[in-house]
Amino acid sequence: MIKRHLPFATIAVIALVAAPLLLEPFRLGLLAKYLCYAIVALGIGLAWGQGGMLALGQGVFFGLGGYAMAMYLKLTEAGYADGGGLPDFMVWSGVEELPALWVPFANPVFALGMAVLGPVALALILGTLVFRQRVRGAYFAILTQALAAAMVILLVGQQGLTGGTNGMTNFFELFGQDLAEDSTQRGLYLVVASVLGVLYLATRQLVNSRYGRLLVAVRDGEDRVRFLGYDPALVKTVTFAASAGMAGLAGALFVPVVGIISPALLGVVPSLELVVAVAVGGRHVLAGAVLGAVAMGYAKTAFSEQFADGWLYLQGALFILVMTLAPKGIAGILGRLRRARTT
Repeated sequence: MIKRHLPFATIAVIALVAAPLLLEPFRLGLLAKYLCYAIVALGIGLAWGQGGMLALGQGVFFGLGGYAMAMYLKLTEAGYADGGGLPDFMVWSGVEELPALWVPFANPVFALGMAVLGPVALALILGTLVFRQRVRGAYFAILTQALAAAMVILLVGQQGLTGGTNGMTNFFELFGQDLAEDSTQRGLYLVVASVLGVLYLATRQLVNSRYGRLLVAVRDGEDRVRFLGYDPALVKTVTFAASAGMAGLAGALFVPVVGIISPALLGVVPSLELVVAVAVGGRHVLAGAVLGAVAMGYAKTAFSEQFADGWLYLQGALFILVMTLAPKGIAGILGRLRRARTT
């Protein structure tokens, strides 16, 4: 039992103790961003790797969580609770009165709740409508991709409500703490790393449970599961909603860490990049999904720093190389090495 949990404990110590001590604030902030993406990837690994649902629009749920948190931060900055003015982008857009949609987000509990429950509710509605009609495979993937594209168009078109193309930025304070302080960013990193660890353990427990086995059975033979008396649509809808909730929570954590949320962060391309990261890490292994997100985030940063004009090509080459030589991703490579060592 101890040996089985040793890798997770080692990584947890590195993430929670070694990284804050050894990394400078800028690099620690980058790692926190990668871990936010890893939370989304964990949900994709659950939905796609375990449930066979290739969702190409997880950026939508990530964005909903991010915008919910951003709305709270902008109202705090404007001093709305104390009778202050409007968020800066609304003033620039000529808005004279705070929209009714924004008012509840002055409450941090409501904002955090909506960051998770909003994506979950949307996923439940979408899943109920889609899976009941037995839409799956490429059709489901295209549908979620279309949702991401439509969400971007909606956000861009609402300049006075969402900040339009530029989105929202200039966040200075979170729960009374100055976001510019290194200590605050270090605390945010520890929160993100802890949330990822808890979600990973909970998701792994779910996968190893009877429900997890049923989810895999739905992935491998949906019609057989239906004939056995189970409802595959319900199983898939619940899993899809859980992955959406993880993405929304990741978006809420991402905003104070990075300091911006905009339509460019939740469109088709970011959603595809997250799926690619999960594929590179190994979609059938939860730890592989997390590893892939961190590895791709680091590679993207490293390539863009060294090769500003060609990092996209290098990123694409990395994906092709891993998929060609190791279809099961990095987790598959590590698994083969571990088996080779024990034989």
